[in-house]
Amino acid sequence: MNWDQIEGNWEQLKGKAKQTWGKLTDDDLMVIKGREKQLAGKLQERYGYAKERTDDEIKRFMNECETRIAKSSSATDKTLKNHKGER
Repeated sequence: MNWDQIEGNWEQLKGKAKQTWGKLTDDDLMVIKGREKQLAGKLQERYGYAKERTDDEIKRFMNECETRIAKSSSATDKTLKNHKGER
């Protein structure tokens, strides 16, 4: 997964970001809009993370998002197949 995919799915993923980093406000999430640099800046501002820690947090978030998007895509595929009568 790359950051463009997270940015493109931000509306679905910002709840996960809020769950992961509870100190981020709804306004923060609106400002971030899925942009990696803005997320890094807000994490450093809200949590006082050093750059290395911020990078690690973002990588972990990306991995979790990849899993979430894959599960969502798989569920959508199954629904479409079932809807078409395929099994």
